[in-house]
Amino acid sequence: MAGTRPLALVTGASRGIGFELANLFAESGYDLTVAASSEAIHDAAGELRRRGVSVNPVQVDLRTEDGVRALYDAVVADGRPLSAAALNAGAGVGGAFVDADLEDLLSVVDLDVRSTVHLARLVLADMVRAGEGRVLITSSLVSKMPGPYQAVYNASKAFVQSFAEGVRNELRDSGVTVTAMLPGATDTQFFARAGLLDTVMGKAPKDDPSVVAKDGYEALMRGDRSVVAGSLLTKSLAALTTVTPKPVTTALNRVIAKPR
Repeated sequence: MAGTRPLALVTGASRGIGFELANLFAESGYDLTVAASSEAIHDAAGELRRRGVSVNPVQVDLRTEDGVRALYDAVVADGRPLSAAALNAGAGVGGAFVDADLEDLLSVVDLDVRSTVHLARLVLADMVRAGEGRVLITSSLVSKMPGPYQAVYNASKAFVQSFAEGVRNELRDSGVTVTAMLPGATDTQFFARAGLLDTVMGKAPKDDPSVVAKDGYEALMRGDRSVVAGSLLTKSLAALTTVTPKPVTTALNRVIAKPR
């Protein structure tokens, strides 16, 4: 069967939303190339293989141009056209902008913005030539609000959101779809890695990553423009941001993201 099944790519797939997205692809009969920067991607691949599909784990640093190219080369080496891709890898840095380490801030830009653009350019060009394909890009609910105490992360997701919608419009007659997924606060390692545990946001209840992934996956398969993924509370907050003035949402982000 391997080689006859459709092929999907998922980045940031070692745990959290990315792993749950990969699991949904596997349940639907997709073979997988899965990527992450940590060794945990190999354990994740082992779990995914229990679905009876072929899984190629690639441990790679997508913050670098060489890392993106290595992942793309691994996809191409499979020999099959890529049917779907979930560009999910991302990171954040919390705290005051002027106190944060500059390299940490630029690392967020490299992973969340630069690698997304680079990898999307590579896989979408192939899909357009094939006349079909689906791409899911993980944005965020915070793409809709400026982010005191996580200024670079919110800005990176605002870029990603605009990028996904712009490219989608360009490709509307190509047979290729681009879907933006906007999760809210989700129960992953993001908050610990970003140094946000000592915040209102870090301490608050969070969405189940499997629920978030399911919303995103179903939207991808429908070819939707975007989806707010997660709980009813997250969807309600998203609706609120569309009618709330920017100074108010900015003040809200300050309250929930400021270290205590």
